[in-house]
Amino acid sequence: MEQNNIINQNNIVISSRVRLARNLKNIKFLNKMSQEDAYKIIDDVKLIIDSNETMSKFGFKLYYLKDIPDIELNILVEKHIISAQLVNNKNKSAYLISENKKIIIMINEEDHIRIQVINDNFNIEGCLKIANEIDDILEEKLEFAFDKKLGYISSCPTNLGTGMRSSTMLHLPALAMTNQLERMLIAVSQIGVAVRGVYGEGTKSMGNLYQISNQGTLGAQEETLVERIRQITMQLVEKEIDTRNKLLTNNRIYIEDEVYRAYGILKNARIIQNQEAMQRLSMVKMGIEMGILNTLESKDIDNLMVKVQENSVQMQLDSGFTQKERNLKRADILRKEVV
Repeated sequence: MEQNNIINQNNIVISSRVRLARNLKNIKFLNKMSQEDAYKIIDDVKLIIDSNETMSKFGFKLYYLKDIPDIELNILVEKHIISAQLVNNKNKSAYLISENKKIIIMINEEDHIRIQVINDNFNIEGCLKIANEIDDILEEKLEFAFDKKLGYISSCPTNLGTGMRSSTMLHLPALAMTNQLERMLIAVSQIGVAVRGVYGEGTKSMGNLYQISNQGTLGAQEETLVERIRQITMQLVEKEIDTRNKLLTNNRIYIEDEVYRAYGILKNARIIQNQEAMQRLSMVKMGIEMGILNTLESKDIDNLMVKVQENSVQMQLDSGFTQKERNLKRADILRKEVV
């Protein structure tokens, strides 16, 4: 879509995601499910995906969480590949992931099946199309819990109905700097849109990253919910761009100072905490997108925002597990990669 392409040129939308929650009829929810039922669901889903010609093009692989070390699981959460809830159920859970890592089927998370499709840009409709394709294939072989009045049954009341959550991850530093963001986010929350931190429900924003998603899934069509998130995302992006332009026009020296200070700290710090690293990276990302800095690409900063997270840094340490050692290693990573 033309509007999506225009929005994508600004790199303010970090990613789009659609997730469908499904449960199987006559099988208990996870907290009361037997180990036998848990593994039967995993086997059934894998068999359906492996035997379907359409799905074979995605190159899915299955991973049992019980076979993966905790630190690697936590890194998968930091990369938004799986959820923290799936990790909490590691003895009963597994996930199928496509070769390009954009499609993940989480099995025995909060619900029996969660189909998740992610895009590295603004394309919620594309995510929904693929998620529905997988949903249809699974539903041909599995009997989902469904009520004619309520829709798809979920372990969480907010997922009743379509069971669909659509979301975008946005980078909104200019709105945050000018104290406009809180008022705007309160306004969108009053029309059924949830605003969360970088790791979803119950988490705070880091690096001026915000996740925008529909709150409920009952009583509305999937397409209606997606369109609502699409429209609100576009409004927030347009407001962010307008604010950046005004900052350049009216306070260019101030904004250049903020960007270059952040760049200097990332280039020279010997020890840095995660929260500060994310804030400085946010300023540098904005500076690149505003034409103030040209030594890195905006997507390079997106990748660094994942690399500086606690478990990703820990994985790169040969030894040492203290916070100080992680802060030292984080600064080392940044000095090498921020050029």
